[in-house]
Amino acid sequence: MNSPTRRRVTEDKSWVLAPLLELPHVVHAAVISGDGFIEGASPGLSREAAEGVAAMMSALQGAGRAVTAAFTEQDDARLRQTVIESDEGFVFAIPAGENTCLAVFADPEVNMGVVAHHMQIQVTTLGKKVMNSPARDTGSHA
Repeated sequence: MNSPTRRRVTEDKSWVLAPLLELPHVVHAAVISGDGFIEGASPGLSREAAEGVAAMMSALQGAGRAVTAAFTEQDDARLRQTVIESDEGFVFAIPAGENTCLAVFADPEVNMGVVAHHMQIQVTTLGKKVMNSPARDTGSHA
């Protein structure tokens, strides 16, 4: 018997993408969980495309850690940044806290340094917001 697909429900983090989407040549951006769920996406990115990006980026980040660990013979390899260059443009991905990744797609004319810098600013902003959020009341009183 097949069970229905269950989607994880998280707080929408799309707000952190707004400053990135204002940068020249940035087309799309997303906040992605390490297990491949979309936690926020640019308004012009369809839900289907965002979910595909999230799944592939999760796999790519895992592959990046694995190949780095293999080259360095260290099991605890941590990624700082992943960049993919194609004829269509660039994909940038950086860790954005515990089990989260920030990804940006930009066209070929983008200033890579500007995007990377602003991504770091938004990761810091996201971290401050998450750390300053009050604990949720789960309704159970232990």
